[in-house]
Amino acid sequence: MAGNDAVVKKDKRITWKEIKRQKTLLIITFFVTIYGIIFYYLPLSGWIMAFQNYKPKNGLLHSTFVGFDKFKFLFEDATFLGVIRNTFCMGLLNLVTTTIMAVLFAILLNEVRHTLLKKTIQTISYLPHFLSWIVVTGILHDSLSSTGIINDVLLNLGIVDQAVNFFAYPKYFWPIVAFANCWKETGWNAIIYLAAITSIDPCLYEAASIDGASRIQKIKYITLPGIKPTFMILLLMNIGNVLNAGFEVQYLLGNGLVQSVSQTIDIYVLKWGISQNDYSLGTAAGIFKSAVSILLIVIANQVAKKAGEERLF
Repeated sequence: MAGNDAVVKKDKRITWKEIKRQKTLLIITFFVTIYGIIFYYLPLSGWIMAFQNYKPKNGLLHSTFVGFDKFKFLFEDATFLGVIRNTFCMGLLNLVTTTIMAVLFAILLNEVRHTLLKKTIQTISYLPHFLSWIVVTGILHDSLSSTGIINDVLLNLGIVDQAVNFFAYPKYFWPIVAFANCWKETGWNAIIYLAAITSIDPCLYEAASIDGASRIQKIKYITLPGIKPTFMILLLMNIGNVLNAGFEVQYLLGNGLVQSVSQTIDIYVLKWGISQNDYSLGTAAGIFKSAVSILLIVIANQVAKKAGEERLF
């Protein structure tokens, strides 16, 4: 017993010593935790609006409680069902295209041997990430307009007989959104894959070269397996963001002609929660999106676990 007490006291001394050594990090962590509680968790009390017929003049405490009526209205509304389809399809398309492009770009950039050229390409590829969607959609509008560069190229090559109004046809809208996301985020998303590639043991590449492996074989048997754990973790995290298909790009590029495919849950919440002053319905739609996102992460994580891949928890 005396021995156990001595071990416990020693552990406590070590703990307090470690706390004192890490006091700066603990102080920072404390303030970050307080920030998270105030701005991320306390606002969740507003979710009660989804179960009320909320009126600003009555407040949360005196608004009429209506149970799941707002959720029932959502799933009986054909517009909302179409919004779910649009959000999920655009989110899935963005996930697939941006992930594939980021991996390909990281691998190809890693194969560039000229250091100055490599750094230049990296820097240029990051720049679109820092542009606002206002600027990006403005570029898209100018490029895809009837007098834009895309139509000029198509007409000069004889691919089309007359200028195409890309923003008048619903079939073009999702590819345009996917392209915009790829162009804006590929360079930024590739950073973590480049970091994962640099962590691969160079001896593996040297051994492969001695064995006569080509560049393609090195990528297939060394680079891809080396970044697979990073790829799986990022994929699982991004699956939870499938319903965060976006707001700005759809709102700015959308119009009455493509409204059937451009509306997302976020735009629906804006329309009902702000424009129509139905805060309860907007909150219910937001809760639905959050619940589905959590469910997607849990399901994807369990699938990865059963497959023996990297997982979040």
